[in-house]
Amino acid sequence: MPAFNRRNFLKASGIAVLPAFLPAAVKAAGNNSPYAEEPIIKFFYDGEDFNPAQYINELQKINSKEAIKRDFYLEGGAVAAMEKKFEEITGKEKAICMPTGTMANQLAIAVLSGDNTKVFVQDTSHVYRDEADAAQSVFKKRLMPLAMGKTYFTAEELKNAIAGLKDLEVFSSGIGAVSIENPVRRTEDRMVPIEEIRKISEYCRSNNIPLHLDGARIFMAAAWSGVSVKEYASYFDTIYISLYKYLGGANGAVLCGSKALIDKMPHLIKIHGGTVFSNWFTAAMVLSRLEGLESRLKQAIKQSEEVFAGLNKIPGLKVSALDGGTNIYALELDKTIDGSKLQQRLNKEFNIRIIPPGNKGRTTLTVNETILYKEAAYIISAFKTCAG
Repeated sequence: MPAFNRRNFLKASGIAVLPAFLPAAVKAAGNNSPYAEEPIIKFFYDGEDFNPAQYINELQKINSKEAIKRDFYLEGGAVAAMEKKFEEITGKEKAICMPTGTMANQLAIAVLSGDNTKVFVQDTSHVYRDEADAAQSVFKKRLMPLAMGKTYFTAEELKNAIAGLKDLEVFSSGIGAVSIENPVRRTEDRMVPIEEIRKISEYCRSNNIPLHLDGARIFMAAAWSGVSVKEYASYFDTIYISLYKYLGGANGAVLCGSKALIDKMPHLIKIHGGTVFSNWFTAAMVLSRLEGLESRLKQAIKQSEEVFAGLNKIPGLKVSALDGGTNIYALELDKTIDGSKLQQRLNKEFNIRIIPPGNKGRTTLTVNETILYKEAAYIISAFKTCAG
């Protein structure tokens, strides 16, 4: 009798028990679906942020339409289907699911750089400021920050920085890669102009310098700029996209690039402790949320324009777009409006969430799909009532 193979059994069994499990889980957790009873409009975050009960409920809806297929150590099932979808979206040869965006960024940069050590980045980028110096300590890369405190560096600034190394260093080491974040979280999701991206890409390709895109929020840049995700990706060798910031996933990232590069990733993910048993629950959610995403974002932009035009007619309120911005807008209150009371009343009376204004009466309003949960007139009226 052949030996029992737990892995093959689990791989073959799928998640047939999901329909039986989920209703009980939802009942136990309570009915907190964002689409049941009174929906919540959230002027923060890039998309709907499901709590556990809501997440399970959404998975139940997805599974009722077509049974979700489980993956096995991130291979096959819903994860494979999701990776194929991102290959289509980005136009890249291959995509791979990873547990975190940091791992996606760091492994992409490490492989693109090879034995060369220098990697040029924005001073404000996630790679430089928010990844615990992984490039230096783990991958032995030297990050070279440009555009101090700004959203982006220009192609000319990059050229000059690279050319200047000849005079600044006695013993030179090779240029490994250039990494660009777009849009940039630390500058309130402002974008790198597409014209500058094209120039940087042309320069890098003519000088055989690999180019990586930290596109965690690239769908936001695409919606607000009118440039498709596929076009953005075309200027880079690799692109990382977040699976949870606006796609509803519980975690994770996807990295897209050439087949030769992506084929190196499973081993690197494993030795850096990133292999997980399964992630079908994220992949299924992401696949579902990707359907119609571009259309919903266009609707959200259109509705936000109507809402903000209405808010600007309320005495003491001023909403303005950020220069080079995407879905984050500035909200300024004059001294006649108590920002704390405005925030609390919107929350309690109208189920509208905003970030509490600071001492100077400034906060931000982030446009996402939840703005579509109510008509524009409702949102305008709520602000007018709470500001009075």
